[in-house]
Parts: sequence; structure tokens; C-alpha cells
Amino acid sequence: MGATFKRFCVRFCCCCCCEDDNDEEEKRPLLSHDTLEYFEREAKRRRDQETNLWSEPGDPSHSERDDDRILYNLLQTRAQTRQGSHGYRRLSIDIEAMRDMRREVQDKWKMILENLGFMAEAESLLNVSASASYDRMRNAATARTLLQTLYTETSLFNRNEPPPERYLFILDRLIYLDAAEDFVAKARRFYPPRDDDDEEENPLAINLPLLLSRMNQNISGGEDEDEDDDGGETGPED
Repeated sequence: MGATFKRFCVRFCCCCCCEDDNDEEEKRPLLSHDTLEYFEREAKRRRDQETNLWSEPGDPSHSERDDDRILYNLLQTRAQTRQGSHGYRRLSIDIEAMRDMRREVQDKWKMILENLGFMAEAESLLNVSASASYDRMRNAATARTLLQTLYTETSLFNRNEPPPERYLFILDRLIYLDAAEDFVAKARRFYPPRDDDDEEENPLAINLPLLLSRMNQNISGGEDEDEDDDGGETGPED
């Protein structure tokens, strides 16, 4: 149907000769199925990063670091455990303990950034995506030196495990903004290093070998526990 005839019908006719074509155009999706799936995958990856705060964000297998590997295995084991069972609830507690510890570190960084004046930018500066690449860093060597300084001279991190690599990318951004040295100075002031005794008493300190042992026990004996369990409350599903 020509465009001229369509305009004539719309202007002078009372018939609905153009409605079918218009309806088809309105029903046609703006985005292809493949594009929608891509956006859904990206949204899932962002939620995964925000929820779990992977120490090595660029590692899709989550196996390069002990802490990431244990958290990932806990999540995989819980996904295969009957929801509401004793094993499920115990796994949820362990997962949330690890997440809480990571959130505590991030909250410390956010507080320092806001104290430096990055009130509106703090969350963006702390956001590290799964596509983070060392090749794109502007000052990788300097950032790594500062990360080690923060690890040894402050209490920002848990001293029982290496500092998370995700903060390497954040320090690289701060170096570019000429704010890295000020950040380190604030960190030394607000979070001086703890004594060894204080570190052991930290309620958020994670015993990775213990978590691994409990996870293995759940795999081998979880079915037996489920038979005796009455269902109870369900733990967090994410």
C-alpha cells in the first residue's frame, strides 16, 4: 500500500484501511530477543557483583582466590540443597557472613571517600564491574603499592587473607583524580592497624578452612539432615 494512498485514507476516509498496518508496527518489538537476553545477562552480572563483591572481579570462574572460590562453592552448594532444610539455612548463614564482611570493607572505603568530598561520586568510584581489566589501568604499579600500604598500615582489610584485588581498580581511579595519597592518609587516621589480639576478636573475621570443612560436611551429610528437618524458615535465596 503506497504512502500517498495511506495519507489519503487517513485524511478523507472513515474506513480503517490503515489500522492493520499500524497495529502490526505497534506490536513489533523494539529490541530483538538476543538483545534482551544480553541486557538480562548484564543485569544479572551487575547484581552478582553488587551482592557478592568478588575479590577478583575479572575472574568469571571465581576460583583464583581462596575466599572467592569458597563463597562461590557455598552458593553452588546451596543452590543444590533443599530450601528450608537445616543444611540450606546453615549455608545461608555462612554466605551472609562472608558478604557482610565484604560489605563492611566497602562501607569503610565509602566513608573515607565521602570524607574527602566525593559525596555524590562514592558509589560510582566503588563500583567495579566484571569487565574490569588490568590492561586498562593507568597506574597499576602505583595502585598496587598503595594497596599493600593500606593492607599493612591500616585495618581496612581482614589480615587473614590478601587484600581484595577489586580495590586495586578503585585506587587507580583515585590516582587519576589525584586523591589517592589523601585517601591513604585518611585511612591511616580513621582505621589504624589493630593488634593481633584485636584481629582475632573481630566478630566479622572469616575462618575460611572452617567454612570449607562445613561445606564439605553439608555435601556428604546434607541428605541425612534433611530427613530429620521439619522445613523451618527459609534462608535468603540470593
